[in-house]
This record gives sequence, structure tokens and C-alpha cells, in this order.
Amino acid sequence: MTQVQHSARATSRSYLPALDGVRGVAILGVLLFHTGHLDGGFLGVDLFFALSGYLITDLLLREAGRTGTVSLLAFWGRRIRRLLPALASMLAVVTLLVWLTGTADVVRTTLADGPWVQANLQNWHLLAESAGYWDRFGAARMFEHLWSIAVEEQFYVLWPVLVLGIAWFGRRLHRRVALAAVLISVVSLVLMLLLFDPADPSRVYTGTDTRAFSLLLGALVATRPVRERLARLSSRAALYLAVSLIAGLVVLWLAADGQRSSWLYSGGLFAHSAAAALLIGLCAQFPGNPVASALGNRALRWIGRISYSLYLWHMPVFLLLSAQRTGLTGWPWALLVCLVAIAAAALSKYLIEDPIRFRVTWSRGRSGVFAFAAVLLGLALLWILLPAPAPASIDLGTLG
Repeated sequence: MTQVQHSARATSRSYLPALDGVRGVAILGVLLFHTGHLDGGFLGVDLFFALSGYLITDLLLREAGRTGTVSLLAFWGRRIRRLLPALASMLAVVTLLVWLTGTADVVRTTLADGPWVQANLQNWHLLAESAGYWDRFGAARMFEHLWSIAVEEQFYVLWPVLVLGIAWFGRRLHRRVALAAVLISVVSLVLMLLLFDPADPSRVYTGTDTRAFSLLLGALVATRPVRERLARLSSRAALYLAVSLIAGLVVLWLAADGQRSSWLYSGGLFAHSAAAALLIGLCAQFPGNPVASALGNRALRWIGRISYSLYLWHMPVFLLLSAQRTGLTGWPWALLVCLVAIAAAALSKYLIEDPIRFRVTWSRGRSGVFAFAAVLLGLALLWILLPAPAPASIDLGTLG
């Protein structure tokens, strides 16, 4: 069997443990960042982006290769069944908890942010409100971290439409998708360079246009031209490259400080995304590689499998169980809130996500459409019916 044939067979497998391990590393970095123990841990979001771009594009290309087209309704239906149940559950539970126990400011921002999260536009909403992502002294927002979910959801809407348009041309599907991914990535990088504001990089960090390359570099690696080039590597060369990529990512994670590291926005994030995408491609092409085997260990795989719900829940848990409320600081507080977030994520996965995604029948077809509409309506009523506290008033007569 040639190396190309071996790698093609590897990438056609239904499950690659190392990719769940990549998810595990990504969410652990985010947890460490938000508990104040790894300044560069926010780059875990970049790993999520690259992996999402790779996996979604691989699925789309396989479907287009088999059928000559892409069923957008089927694709979006699968995405809704995968993502909405956990998101809607978290939004409802957290909103009610905040309304019952939160301060007036937090209740107001939670109710104001909720509809934008539901509409998958939270990143643009935060930017419109000048809610700087790196503002460590601003008011806490329960759903601020969901800017990245909004970016991914916008990608899920737009990218399949483009792939479908390319598939209509018939020939050279992979080459044209690769070209589209390269061109859009370059435009995205140029926009980041042009729009970067050293005083507050929130616009370029959370904007869909300036972060598109993080997803599309992953998409690029899923195309046949890149996969075939990676497949030509010898096992030893693949190992050396994977180790080098891991070392480079570690250095970037240790060196990065989101607001003060201007080099991130002048090519650093692009380089990180490219390294992450290549690492993902190598793990898919060489699943027996020692690096892929290490990433595929049982603990990382399990964390990776609950990573979506863990990402949804971690920030609300951290804020609801803040150091001020618990009386804990440092690693004891970090351990407590991480364990609670992991428990919430596990409950979400095993009691809500997996049953709706794999077992129940009402989540598909016409009944699935009605269920989707009912969930959206229920959330909309939640934002409308829960009364928001009145803004604090200032007695101007006392200012004289």
C-alpha cells in the first residue's frame, strides 16, 4: 500500500481520536486563560476554529464528491440538532439564575445579550456596544464568550453556500475550494492588518471578517491538494513536522497576551491558525503518528467530547461562582469552578445533546422544524417577559 493510499484510508475513518484530543487541548487552554493561569490560553479558540473549518469542509467535499451537490437544508438541520439543544438549555438556565441572583447590571446585560446570541450575532452586538473583549475592568457579561460561537455559526451559514456554488461547476471541486479558502484568508488577513487598533484589538479579534482565516485555513487543509501533499511525507518527516508544530504552538501560547501582543494582529494569529490547521491535517493523515496518539489519549478525548458544552457553560459558572462569592482564590477557586463547569457540560451532553442528536425521532423532519421554532419562540419570550431592572438614576441636584 502506498503512503497516499494509506493516508486516504486513514482520513475516511469515521472517528479520529486525535481530533477529539485537539478539542480537549483547546478547551483546557480556554479554561486556564479565564481562570488567570495561562495568558495565551485564549488561542484555544483558534484551535476550535481551525478544526471546525477542517471538519465541516471535509464533510461538504465528501458530499459534493458523491452527489455532485450539497444539501444545505440537511447540513443546516444537522448543525441545528448538534448545537441548538445545548445552547438553548444553557441560555435559559443561566438567564433565570442571573435574574434570580445577579446584580442589576448583570441582569440587564444578560437580557440584552440573549437575543443577539440567539440570532448568532453576538460578536457584532458586542462590537456595536463597544464592549471591549480585553477590558478586564468592564462589567461582567455572562454571554460575552459566545462571540466565537457566533463566528462559527456565521461560517456554517455562508461557507456551505459557497461550496455548493463551486460544486455546480462540476470539475476541479477541491482545487477551486482550496483557491477560495486561500483568497478569502488573504483578504481576511489584510482586513486585520488595516483595521487593527493597538488601543483595543477587539474589533479585529472578534470580527467575523478579520477572523475568517482561522476557519478557512482549516478548510484549506481539508482539500485534496493539501492532503495529497501531506500524504507524500514519510512517517519520520510527518513526526518531525508534527513535533515542530506542537513546539511552535506552545511557544505562541506562552508568549501571547491578547491585548498587549500587537504581533498577534500583524500575522501572529494567521501563523497560529496555519500551524493549527497543519497539525490537524497531519493527525488526520497519520493517525498512528506518536503526536496523534498522544493527543488521542482517553482523558483528552473525553474532555474533547464535552468541549462544546464546556465552552458554553464555563464562563457563566466562573461568574456565578466568582472568587467574591465563594471566598476562594488562585488554584482552589480555579479547580472548583472548572469541576462545576465540567459537571454541567457532562450533564448537558449525556442528558440533552446526545439523546436529541442520536436517539429521539422528533428532532428530524417536520417535527424537528416545529421543535426548532418552539425553542426559538420560547427563548424570545424569555427575553421579552423577564423584566429588566431599571437603569440606575443619578440625582443631578446632588452634583452641585
